[in-house]
Amino acid sequence: MNEKFDVVALGELLIDFTASGESGQGNPLFEANPGGAPCNVLAMLKKLDRSCAFVGKVGDDIFGRQLRQVAEEAGICMDGLSVDPAVHTTLAFVKTFPNGDRDFSFYRNPGADMMLRAEELPEELISRTRIFHFGTLSLTHEPVRSSTQKALELARAGGALISFDPNLRPPLWDSMEEARQQIAWGLARCDVLKIADNELEFMTGQTDFAKGAAMLQEQYPNIRLLNVTAGAQGSYAFHGQTQVFRPACTKGGVIETTGAGDTFCACVLNFVLDHGLDGLTEEDLGQMLHFANTAAYLVTTRKGAIRSMPDPEEIQALL
Repeated sequence: MNEKFDVVALGELLIDFTASGESGQGNPLFEANPGGAPCNVLAMLKKLDRSCAFVGKVGDDIFGRQLRQVAEEAGICMDGLSVDPAVHTTLAFVKTFPNGDRDFSFYRNPGADMMLRAEELPEELISRTRIFHFGTLSLTHEPVRSSTQKALELARAGGALISFDPNLRPPLWDSMEEARQQIAWGLARCDVLKIADNELEFMTGQTDFAKGAAMLQEQYPNIRLLNVTAGAQGSYAFHGQTQVFRPACTKGGVIETTGAGDTFCACVLNFVLDHGLDGLTEEDLGQMLHFANTAAYLVTTRKGAIRSMPDPEEIQALL
C-alpha cells in the first residue's frame, strides 16, 4: 500500500477518568473515557472523512485493550500502536470546575506512552503521511522523546507538513524550564501551530495575543499558520500579515472542555488538507475558525473526547 494517510499523529493514548456523580455511599464516581490529545485529533478527522493513523504505546492491560478497540471503532489505523508488557497504560483523573475548566492528576511515572522506543516506530507508515501531528507529552521523557524526534524527521523527509500543539501539562514536567525548551523545539519545526492562550503567555510573556503571536512568527519563521485558542472568548489565526478573530460559540450547556482544543486542531488540519498553506485570505481563515470553534463547542457539551466528536452534519446545522 503506497497511498498516503492524510494525518499521522504520535503521542499519548490514555484513559481520562472524568467525574460522574456520587455513589449511594457518597463516594465519587469516575467514568473511564478513552482519550489522549493526538488520538482525539484523529477521531475528529475521521468524522471529517480523513484517513488517519496513530503511533504510540499502551500497556498490556484492560485499559490498553479498551483504547485500541475504541480507536479502531473510530476508524483510526492502529498499526503503529505498540504494547508494553511491563508498564501500565497512562491514566489521568480529571476534575472539572463549574466553568468547564479542568485540573489533571496523572498516573504516569512511568506510563506506557513514555516507553515508545525509536526501533518500534512504523517508519513506512510515518513516511507516507500528508501531515504529521504531535504534542509535548511525547517530549517529557526518554525514550519517547527521541522517538518523536526521529518520527518527525521521517515525516519531513517524506514531504509531510508538521503540525504541533504544545498541550502543556505542568505536572508532567521535571521543571518548567525543560518544558519551555521542548516546546521551543517543536515551535522551531512546525508548519502549523495550535497554541492555547496560557501557553502563548508561557512562551512569550505576552497576554496580548497579537503581540505574542508576532513574537513567535519573528522567532520561528517556519510557522506558516499560527492559531491561538482563547477558550470561551474564541480563537485567532495568524497567517503572514493577516490576522483574524472569530468569537466562540456560546449557546450554553457546557459540561467540560476535554477535547475541545483537539477538536479545533483537527478542523484546522482538515482545512489545511483542502486549501494548503499558501495565499490564504482573511475570508478563508474566518471560515476555518468559525467551523473549528463550532465543532469545539459541541464537544464541550458532552463527556469524554474520542467517542464524543461531532458529525459534520451537526456542525453545519449549528453554523
